[in-house]
Amino acid sequence: MAYAIKAAIRDPRAETFAFAAQKTMYRGRHVAAGDTIFLFASETEGGQGLVARGVVTAAEAVAGVPGVARQTPRVTVSIRRTALAGRPLGRRELRPLTDWYDGRPGTELNFKLYRQATNKIIGLSDGAAAFLDTFF
Repeated sequence: MAYAIKAAIRDPRAETFAFAAQKTMYRGRHVAAGDTIFLFASETEGGQGLVARGVVTAAEAVAGVPGVARQTPRVTVSIRRTALAGRPLGRRELRPLTDWYDGRPGTELNFKLYRQATNKIIGLSDGAAAFLDTFF
C-alpha cells in the first residue's frame, strides 16, 4: 500500500526525513518499512504541496497517553527520498475537486489531505498512488 504524509518539510531536497509522532488518518497507522510514501510540504507551514516520493525505512507506533479515552493513533517514521516532484500539486491544484463521491484520485487527495488542515499520514488507494506517480 502507498501512503502520503503532509508535514513541515524544511528541505525538500534532503536525502532522508524523520517525522516524530505524526497523526494518522485513513489507514495511515498501518505504514511500515518498505512502503512507498509521497511527501507533501504543508502549505500552512510555508510549503508547496507535493515535493518528493520516498520509501519508509522505519515506522514505529507511538504509545497512547494513559487515561485518555479517545486518541488519534500516531506513528514515528523515517523516509529515504527516491524522487523529486517534477510539477506542482498542492491545495491550489486540488481545491476545485470537491465532489467527494466522484471517484477521482485528485478528489481523494483533496478530501484526505486538505479537508482538515492538520498534518498527517494517510493511506492511499491504488488509483491515487498511480495518479501521484505521474508527477515524477
